[in-house]
Amino acid sequence: MACRLLECADVSAPFAQSMRALSADHARSPRLAIVSGLVLLGAWLAWFFGAKVSMYEVSEASRLETERAAHSIDALASGRLAMFDLALNQEVQAGDVLVVLDSEAEQRRLDEERTRLDTLSPEIDALARVVTAYERSLAHDRAATAVAVQGGKAKQDEAEASARLASEEAARAQELKERGAISEAEAKRARARADETRAAALARAFEADLESRAQRTRESQGIARIEDLRRDLAMLEGRRATTLAKIDELEHEIARRTIRAPISGRVEDVAVRTAGAWVKEGEKLAVIVPRGGLRVVAELAPQTTVGRVRAGQSARVRLDGYPWTQYGAIGARVASVASEPRNGHVRVELDVTSESSGRIPLQHGMTGSTEIEVDTASPAVLVLRATGHLLDRPRAPMADTATRGGGAS
Repeated sequence: MACRLLECADVSAPFAQSMRALSADHARSPRLAIVSGLVLLGAWLAWFFGAKVSMYEVSEASRLETERAAHSIDALASGRLAMFDLALNQEVQAGDVLVVLDSEAEQRRLDEERTRLDTLSPEIDALARVVTAYERSLAHDRAATAVAVQGGKAKQDEAEASARLASEEAARAQELKERGAISEAEAKRARARADETRAAALARAFEADLESRAQRTRESQGIARIEDLRRDLAMLEGRRATTLAKIDELEHEIARRTIRAPISGRVEDVAVRTAGAWVKEGEKLAVIVPRGGLRVVAELAPQTTVGRVRAGQSARVRLDGYPWTQYGAIGARVASVASEPRNGHVRVELDVTSESSGRIPLQHGMTGSTEIEVDTASPAVLVLRATGHLLDRPRAPMADTATRGGGAS
């Protein structure tokens, strides 16, 4: 019995110590939990107010393009294909003939107009020489007539002088007859000579007037003939101008039916056509992509882009067909941002800065999505912004709310 009491005493001592230790642990646990909670709260607050979170604007409509714009090869006229030298991935040089449309009818009309022009030109040249000859003849006739008129005037003046002298002699003879110095017959002869010279002077005056009138008539006839020739010449020149205009129009039409490569590059898209097929004006035949570096073109909504997306911001591009988890994303940097939306989107151009895996064969026309880092902010700022957006949302009028509530019930 005494042994059992000793054993009990030996066992009770460690048990009591354990109970006291447990009581002490229970007393420290609330304090430890409080301290741990405060530490976690402090860390969370530090993260909430001090951490920086990147904000991105995402474009799901992005594609790779060459720095120089691609050129579309369109049919400039309707017609039948005479030659179609285009194939996918074909390398072309600027000026190469790619497509030729049938222009046989236009070529025939062009030949006719050129033949007409060849016949008009000699006629115009000959008529121009005739007009020049008539003008020269008219000028010579005017000079000769002027000399003749001057000669006639001189003869008229001479006749008038003789008439005056004869009149004076007749007057003196009459005086001498009255004084009995000469006979009546001599006085009559003096008067007859005076009348004769006066008549001759009048005849010379009539001749001079007739010569002047004849000269004016010839000049008027010459001018009228020259005007007729000039009118014919103007008509021929008008016909030649019309023919030249038709020739230019036909040459332009034939040139439009010969399509050349506007730039050097590679044919990326081509319509399947064969010689003899009919194409319509404006129909797309192929696309030529010029050689050069690549850029990313992203389409973003204007309300989230204008003022936020700026040149120099970094971005990453994930290409369709190349999972980013395996191939990674392409690094890019914003190069330019359009200031005006087009078709409801703002065009953003980015320069390719890196290709992470090096296994993506970058080509013109690849599509994907673009994430542009537009800002960094703390979680607290993000929460405030989200709250502001919620508060800025327009609320439905009370009447509409009541109506909708009544309908639901």
